[in-house]
Amino acid sequence: MLDYIALGFLVFTGLTLFYGIIAIHDIPYEIAKHRNHPQQDAIHVAGWVSLFTLHVLWPFLWIWATLYREDRGWGFADARAGEDPLSQMRSELLELSARLAALEKDKGTKPADDAGKPDVKGVNE
Repeated sequence: MLDYIALGFLVFTGLTLFYGIIAIHDIPYEIAKHRNHPQQDAIHVAGWVSLFTLHVLWPFLWIWATLYREDRGWGFADARAGEDPLSQMRSELLELSARLAALEKDKGTKPADDAGKPDVKGVNE
């Protein structure tokens, strides 16, 4: 009788570990789904790959899933929230161009019309 009880405990422990590991591997995907992560499908697939590689990738998936939040994105935004990075660069370029024109005007030199163009003298000759 004790043999059957021991076998029952062994089967119960094996099944509990099996289902526990499968439940644990899906935690990063659930975090990504809760945060509306743009790459949640990739995190889910990587979680299954991690399951078959003995959870070697699992800590990195956890970090990947928790880096993104819907309200602040990846968290690397500039202080000027709501502005497109391209428009930020354009405004900085316009500001720098205006400052350069003012400096050239004060210095009395003619503004360079072909600024930024490479010097190609003698190339086509």
